[in-house]
Amino acid sequence: MTETPHPLYDRHAETLNRALTAITERGYWSAYPESPSPRVYGETAAADGKAAFEAYLGRDFPLDQPDGGGDRVATEHSPFGVALNVRYPHADADQLVAAASAALPAWRDAGPRTRVGVCLEILDRLHRNVFELANAVQFTSGQAFVMAFQAGGAHALDRALEALAYAYTEMTRHPGTAGWEKAAGKGDPLRMSKTFHVVPRGVALVIGCNTFPTWNSYPGLFASLVTGNPVVVKPHPGAVLPLAITVRYAREVLAEAGFDPNLVLLAPEAPGEKLASTLALHPAVKIVDFTGSTEYGDWLEANARQAAVYTEKAGLNTVVIDSTDDFAGMCRNLGFTLTLYSGQMCTTSQNILIPREGIDTDQGHKSFDEVAGGIATAVGKLTGDPARGVELTGAIVNDGVLERLDEVAKVGSPVLESRTVEHPSFPEAVVRTPTIVKLDAGDTETYSREWFGPISFAIATDSTAHSLEILRSTVGEKGALTAAVYSTDDAVLDATEAAAIEVGVHLSANLTGGVFVNQSAAFSDFHGSGANAAANSALTDGAYVANRFRIVQSRRHV
Repeated sequence: MTETPHPLYDRHAETLNRALTAITERGYWSAYPESPSPRVYGETAAADGKAAFEAYLGRDFPLDQPDGGGDRVATEHSPFGVALNVRYPHADADQLVAAASAALPAWRDAGPRTRVGVCLEILDRLHRNVFELANAVQFTSGQAFVMAFQAGGAHALDRALEALAYAYTEMTRHPGTAGWEKAAGKGDPLRMSKTFHVVPRGVALVIGCNTFPTWNSYPGLFASLVTGNPVVVKPHPGAVLPLAITVRYAREVLAEAGFDPNLVLLAPEAPGEKLASTLALHPAVKIVDFTGSTEYGDWLEANARQAAVYTEKAGLNTVVIDSTDDFAGMCRNLGFTLTLYSGQMCTTSQNILIPREGIDTDQGHKSFDEVAGGIATAVGKLTGDPARGVELTGAIVNDGVLERLDEVAKVGSPVLESRTVEHPSFPEAVVRTPTIVKLDAGDTETYSREWFGPISFAIATDSTAHSLEILRSTVGEKGALTAAVYSTDDAVLDATEAAAIEVGVHLSANLTGGVFVNQSAAFSDFHGSGANAAANSALTDGAYVANRFRIVQSRRHV
């Protein structure tokens, strides 16, 4: 059986082919420009996108999908203090799963090339509305606009395209048909015609997070959809709008392409409903993608036994400082890392390990306090001017972060205290600057847990070798998504790399310029490794997509 691809495949074949090349070369490539400049997107794109976003506020979200007889839910509260009050259609788990299941057969039978063409058109449609999407990400997550545009828009689309490329590679690894012939003695040879079908697992569930609702959801959403699985998208109650917009445009494209739009469904939950858990345990749900807390991720892995579960949880991201030939650059780089989005990134460094006797630098020997103070000074410079600082810090995403800031004020010795900042454009915004707390290596009870938010620890160790022991033990037990090292000694760099390999964490060395440990580039950098407790999968590799479908063959005599 030869697949006749949909015209959308031909329309986007060049983009797909370039993405297929990019995942093998691992160099820099992006399909979606990350600058929101009018020179890139046109003079009216920003205003049009903001107007489209504002048109949703205080209204019923325009989404024609199964619901519970007109029920609506509204659960979002903007970190910037902007009234959202968007009301979303609400349905129960059985309604959503039934609608998704009914849409599966035609989508499965369409074949890989048709599915990838339709998915690429969805990405194209989202890209055409990227300013609308970026505003939704900004005002639900607390990210500053440029970051919301880049991480929530362009980079999220790149990660989605990357997932499509890996999935297409895996689905087309085997031929669709084959002829088989075997000699059979003096008689006629045995001849068979064989067909190999890409068969999806079933309904997929994507459980979104509050901080990066698109970036963390798009890889799983599109990896499942392109491999033939209908997807139920369950947003975080605090960040529904970005994924509602995503579902709206996905359904629009699916319908235009001749498919049941119920291949992609939104599943907003009412307060206290626990819809994510109900869906995750539904017998028809065969794939679950989740980003969020370790506690809930562990629960999903233990209990959603009928499904393939992909989790990205929490970890202890660690920096080992041994020495540096650019002290100012090191401090600036780490200061930016700790400041960006108020540290509310799963990749932001928490534990900074520094020998208590200090380190050698291009500015001479620096004591422990001078190293910690240098990083604190860099943070202070970035946040000193509120008008400029808030464009880096954004706003605090939820009360849990504020509670941890209150708690950490009672431990260790402050190197840099967190401050409350009034946002010049949004007076109701909740803004806090980062804090850095001095600890000793013996304070394991404090630094061996994750403190999500603008909280980091400068930890005094006996030596760099001791720092590496702490890296091994803490990351080995709790996991991490990133690690960094600063050293002028190749032996230390090699030893740190060996430790990182041992505990399965991605390592960056001597970052002093415009590359930061908490940022990763699609098509080149892997996000998460699946090799430690912080995540059981990686964005993106073959393992992330290959278990979302199976090959089922049929044979007939010729």
